Amino acid sequence: MMRLLVVVLLVANAAFLAWSQGWLDAVTGIPSHGGREPQRLGLQQHPERIQPLAASAAAALAQRVCLELGPLEGDAALAAAQAALRSLGADPQVRSTEQAGVWVVATIKLADPEFRARKEATYKGLRLNFEPLEGLPAEQPAFVLSRHGTEAAANADLAALDKRGLKGLRVLPLKTATNRHTVVLPQVDGLLAGKLKASKDTAFAAGFHACSAAGGATSGPAASATATPPSGASR
Repeated sequence: MMRLLVVVLLVANAAFLAWSQGWLDAVTGIPSHGGREPQRLGLQQHPERIQPLAASAAAALAQRVCLELGPLEGDAALAAAQAALRSLGADPQVRSTEQAGVWVVATIKLADPEFRARKEATYKGLRLNFEPLEGLPAEQPAFVLSRHGTEAAANADLAALDKRGLKGLRVLPLKTATNRHTVVLPQVDGLLAGKLKASKDTAFAAGFHACSAAGGATSGPAASATATPPSGASR
């Protein structure tokens, strides 16, 4: 009996020695140095390294301001600004308005000076308002007879002019419809506000400024779809 007890004790001591040396870690799944890994020491906090906030920084942190960024032209600019703000921990709100496009009823390209002069004389004889086409170099020189907020309105005016016997006209997009956005940060602490205003991030190129009194409702199209003669007078 004593021999058996001695053998058991020897086996137990040998097993403990093997485990304490890490020889059985792969077998048991229990690391022998679970509470003494070097990496655990690196995670410990060091109170001696903690520095209290300066009085000015603490005051700025307690301050709350409302900032606006914008206007931002188009959805891509908005997405870039939102991503940059969220990376800084800000929670942006968005106020958007739709900017209507501009379509014009214009003549065909009038490269020949004599032909252009005849067209000009015809429009003056019919007392039609017109102006030189600008902003589309590839389509110039040409005359613009009217401007419209929608392509449909421009096509309707083109059809009406065609019925009057005016040929050689077309509809051209002068400006595409876009969304204009303003990003609102209603409760920003003073420290973050300072960082945002000093940031060189291109997503913030529109600049931050104090919030306006305007509401957050989204407005409709900014331009009317009715025809607008170039000079403002009726034809």
